Amino acid sequence: MQQRSVGQGFSAVAGKVPAPCLVLAGVSGIQFGAALAPSAYAQAGAAGVVFLRLLFAGLILCVLWRPRRQALKSAKGAWKTVLAAGTLLAGHHIAFFEAVDHIPLGIVATIEFLGPFAIALAGSRRALDLLPGCLAAGGVLLLSGGGSTSLPAVGLALAAGAACCWAGYILVSARMATRLSGGQGLAVAIAWAALLSAPYGIARAGSGLLDPHVLWVAAVVAVVSSVLPYSLNLEALRRIPPRVFGVLTSLEPAAGALFGLLVLGQRLNRYQWLGIAAVACASIAATYLGPGKRRISRVRATSGSLASHRSADGGCGHARAPQPGDISRLAAGPRRTPGRPDNHGC
Repeated sequence: MQQRSVGQGFSAVAGKVPAPCLVLAGVSGIQFGAALAPSAYAQAGAAGVVFLRLLFAGLILCVLWRPRRQALKSAKGAWKTVLAAGTLLAGHHIAFFEAVDHIPLGIVATIEFLGPFAIALAGSRRALDLLPGCLAAGGVLLLSGGGSTSLPAVGLALAAGAACCWAGYILVSARMATRLSGGQGLAVAIAWAALLSAPYGIARAGSGLLDPHVLWVAAVVAVVSSVLPYSLNLEALRRIPPRVFGVLTSLEPAAGALFGLLVLGQRLNRYQWLGIAAVACASIAATYLGPGKRRISRVRATSGSLASHRSADGGCGHARAPQPGDISRLAAGPRRTPGRPDNHGC
């Protein structure tokens, strides 16, 4: 009951805030946390900070959602899905934060954003759908500074690894959200990610994990870049279309560059800023041109005909109009919750 009252209280407060502001607050929190984390690298390294961040976030979410073993056991394939999601989260976090230690945060955030973007273009069938891909490719080339600067290959490889893990997590979390209600699956997935990252984090950080500064930074990062963004985006998705949500989250690379400048003092040249802008614009274009928006009109028409047919036959007529297949709804990972499973029962 206490867990339910906490959730209701949060929803009541968030309900008074415009939905776009919730999304932008989530974007800012994620990138601010990523910019704050390196301040503890000297004591614990990226591996130690990642482990503590996942540990704190997992504990907080488990207290809030109180996942039940029976719920996971009763949902078909829930355990495999949750564990796969946690494994991908662990890989993503380690690769992302290690990459920030080698190349500017804005560039890491931009390359990571290419993971969801690639999924968005995967179902393209028209030549017009390839234009966002070309624009994003040009943006990636500009990130190298137009040939005037050289970025460490290890940093670029880590950022690419983070993009792959994030794309995989999006696909897995879509199944997880349809099998489990609320945030139970997310809480268990993050707790599993913390367990997986523990050996690497402890081996690299050692006693640095007990440093008060490290503990403080990790706790703040866990709240502002995990717990709050995921919760805020969940509330926002109840009130705005996925297409609008996708456009707003396209600002993540720019937010990463901005917080990298303000918090870490990482300055980008004009070519790199243009590259970030190109990737963001490509994401917006893919959101508007993506195949999901075209498919939904056909599916809705079919669903409407089916509902009319059932009504004429004396059926229950509860056919639900399917949710948009826009990949932007999924590009937030834990913070992009797909629609609930259809319920055609009478």
